[in-house]
Amino acid sequence: MQPLLDVRNLTVEVPAGRGKPPVRIIDNISYTLEDNQTLGIVGESGSGKSMQALAMLGLSQQRGRARAGGEVLFKGQNLLALSDKALRAVRGVQIGMIFQEPMTSLNPVLTIGRQLAEPLVHHMGMSHAKARRRAIDLLSLVGITDPAQRVGQYPFQFSGGMRQRVMIAMALACKPRLLIGDEPTTALDVTVQAQIIELIRELRDEMKMSIIWITHDMGVVAALADRVQVLYAGKIMEMGPVDQVFRQPRSAYTWALLQSIPKRGQRPREPLFQIAGQPVDPARRPPGDPFAPRNPFATERCHREAPPLRAVSPDTPLHRAAAWYDLPRCLADLNAGEEK
Repeated sequence: MQPLLDVRNLTVEVPAGRGKPPVRIIDNISYTLEDNQTLGIVGESGSGKSMQALAMLGLSQQRGRARAGGEVLFKGQNLLALSDKALRAVRGVQIGMIFQEPMTSLNPVLTIGRQLAEPLVHHMGMSHAKARRRAIDLLSLVGITDPAQRVGQYPFQFSGGMRQRVMIAMALACKPRLLIGDEPTTALDVTVQAQIIELIRELRDEMKMSIIWITHDMGVVAALADRVQVLYAGKIMEMGPVDQVFRQPRSAYTWALLQSIPKRGQRPREPLFQIAGQPVDPARRPPGDPFAPRNPFATERCHREAPPLRAVSPDTPLHRAAAWYDLPRCLADLNAGEEK
């Protein structure tokens, strides 16, 4: 049985200027997503998380004339081979997307009801009256009180958390099979963020949809996702079930991201862990493992040869990492040295 989403060797390149080769932002990534499964994509800013999602939906071409290659098979159909017209029939209908910033994603001069009704009229063929009733139902679904009144209001009359709920309602309007969230809770306070995560979890179970959740927050992934993809410099550094990857990381980059999370009970003046150096410039990608210049455990081979993404052991075939070094052994040696 084919997966809902099958990404094969996806690449995204952007022009670098006259006479210069294009810069590769996404570098040959492959993975699958099953029905009713949630994939979390994590990594530092500039890792290519958002560009990956935009490329799959044919939106990366609108961001700096990027070009996507490879295959993105959704229900067996290659999205990258579709015409703009055919792709528009998929976006918003079978694949919904919650964009990163609700403050700018909503049209300030149109009512919330009109913005919710537009895809229903355009894609579902509803009358304006029926679409308005559906818009009221959607606002109620995402937990907005007094939806019959709110549907006639404008975005500026909504708080940040409520605007984010509206964005979720818009993404769910046509009952998509796949929902993509591009850091949709980043600008929200932790209380509202927790409410949105719980809402998404409930809607996922109710609607039986799959989710790709893009974030830099490892805690959000732990709470929401089944599987996690760790992205750096456009390459997958590690991927697998969340519990396996977070409990026993095999990539130094995954380990460093986890170490950067403040620990419970940490002393007030105790310094936080920092990843050395700066994220790699895609236009100056080093040979070998792109994380090697910042990796305290890097070997000579890491600087010379790019490691493949492979299973960390025969017992955990779904847990894969791109690393030449043995991270558990490196950490054991590090701890032994600190004890001395």
